[in-house]
Amino acid sequence: MTKEQYLKMRNELLAEVDGLINGGDVENANTKMAEVTALDNQFEAERTAQANAAALRGAPVVNLSSVTAPLMDGPEPIPVFASFGNVTTEAELHERAFYNFMVNRPSTPEEKAVFDQVNTDYRNAVQTATDHQVVIPETVTAKIWQEIADAHPVLQDIFKTFVPGDLTLIKDDDSITDAEWIDEATSAEGDDVGFGTVELTGCELPKAVDVSWKIKKMAMSDFLNYIARKIAEKMGNAIAKSTFTGKGKPGEGDTFKAQPKGVVTALNAEAGTPQVITFATADPLTYKKITSALAKIKSGYLGSGAAIYADNATIWNELANVLNEMGNPYFVPDPTGAGVGRMFGLPVKEEAAAEGNILIGNYGRGYAMNVNQDITLYQEDHIKARTTTYMSYSIIDGDVVTNKAFALIKKV
Repeated sequence: MTKEQYLKMRNELLAEVDGLINGGDVENANTKMAEVTALDNQFEAERTAQANAAALRGAPVVNLSSVTAPLMDGPEPIPVFASFGNVTTEAELHERAFYNFMVNRPSTPEEKAVFDQVNTDYRNAVQTATDHQVVIPETVTAKIWQEIADAHPVLQDIFKTFVPGDLTLIKDDDSITDAEWIDEATSAEGDDVGFGTVELTGCELPKAVDVSWKIKKMAMSDFLNYIARKIAEKMGNAIAKSTFTGKGKPGEGDTFKAQPKGVVTALNAEAGTPQVITFATADPLTYKKITSALAKIKSGYLGSGAAIYADNATIWNELANVLNEMGNPYFVPDPTGAGVGRMFGLPVKEEAAAEGNILIGNYGRGYAMNVNQDITLYQEDHIKARTTTYMSYSIIDGDVVTNKAFALIKKV
C-alpha cells in the first residue's frame, strides 16, 4: 500500500475507536486499536521489503560460476579464495596458490595455472624433475630477505648478487705497484697487471620449520608473514655466522660441509696474522689497541660502509668501557643511528654472529656473496603429530675479497 492509503485507513480506524470509546463500548474499542497496531506492522513490513528490493536492484550481481569448490556443511568449511573481481597481476595469483599449497586448500583454475607454470619453468631452468620443490613467490622471498637483514646488520651491509650457478669475481692484486711519472727520455717500467679471483661455487643451506596445524588456520597474509619470519630466523643465523667464522670449502681430510668463508676465519689463517690485534683480561682493550686495528685497514675502506661489529656482551663489557684519561668513554650510545652507538667516527653494530670478536671493516666492499639459487620450499605433513614441516632450501656462497678491508680484535 502507499503511504497515503496507509494514513487514510489508519485515520478511519482511529475515528471508529474514538466513537466506540465515547459510546462506552470499550471492548470493541480495544479490538479496533489492535487493528490499528496490525496496520502499522503491515506498513512497516512492506516498507522494509521495498527498501531491500531497491538495494538488491542497485547491487552488483555475484557470478557464482567462478566458485570451483563445493559448498559444504560442517564445522570447518573449506574457504574458497576465488576472486569475484579481476586479479591485476600474476604475482597475486601465485601468492594465493602458494598459500593454498602450503595449507592444503584448493586453488582456482587461474591460480593453479600460474602456480604450475612458475614451478615448471623453474624446474626446467635448474634441470630437476622433482615435484616436491616449489618456488616461493617474490613477495614472500622479499619478506624473508628483509627479515634476515633486519636481524643481522652484517647481511644488510653485504651487497648480494643473484647469479645462477658458479660465479667468478675478479679482484685487484694488492701487490701491484703504482704507475710512475716519466719524461720523454725515460723508458716505461714494465709491470704485469695481476688479478686475483674469488670463486663462489655455492653451498647448500636447508633449514626446516615445524608448524602445528592450528597455525595453518591463520589468515593468508598473517600465515605467510609468520612462515617468512620463521624461515628468516633460521636461515639468517646460519648465513650471518658464516660471514664471520664460516670455514669455506673442505680440503682433503676435512670433515665439515662446504660453507661460505668468513672474515674472521680468513684473518686468523693469514700468515703472521697482520690484520689481528689481541687483548686479554690481564692485557685489557685500550684506546691504542683499537687505533692500531684501525691503522691496519687499507685507506679507502674506512669510508662509507665501514662499521664496527660485535655482539651485545662485547659491546657493553669491552667497547663501552674503553675510557680516556678523563674517565669518559669513547663509545657514544646512539640507537637512532645505523647501530647502537658510534666509536671513532664509525657506527657500532650489534651482531650476534660476531660471537665475542670485534671486527672492524667494510663488508660492502671487502666481501662478496652470491645467491646461486634463491629460496625454494619443500613441505611434509606429519599426521600423528598434526604438524607440517616446511624446509627452505637455497644455494649461497660468500668469500673475502680482500683482507685489507678488515681488522680483527679478539680476546685470547
